[in-house]
Amino acid sequence: QRQLVESGGGLAQSGGSLRLSCAASGFSLEYYGVGWFRQAPGKGREGVSCIAVTDDSAVYADSVKDRWMISRDKATNSVYLQMNGLTPEDTGVYFCAAGLQVRGGMCVLDPGNSVDYWGKGIQVTVSS
Repeated sequence: QRQLVESGGGLAQSGGSLRLSCAASGFSLEYYGVGWFRQAPGKGREGVSCIAVTDDSAVYADSVKDRWMISRDKATNSVYLQMNGLTPEDTGVYFCAAGLQVRGGMCVLDPGNSVDYWGKGIQVTVSS
């Protein structure tokens, strides 16, 4: 069964760090652009970061740029999101997705676009 499973979420204090993992089973993530999206309480889903299938170039939302880093590990068939400098505004459910659309060689962070696979999501809560 092909699926994505997120892990590493939980509770963190403001200014702290968490590392999210997105592990694939049943298929190889190295052939897919992979992205992280989040949904805060009462808000729509927004794109946070993605990594391209071509050259692992990354895209970040302005709200997380210079704080977070996305990476890919072919050995573990996973994509990671290192989140530093967390703030309460980062609270939400985080989803990973595989098979993002590409434009100009870069992955596209649009939660409205169709993707091949979605994970079920994981909660991240940042306390002030």
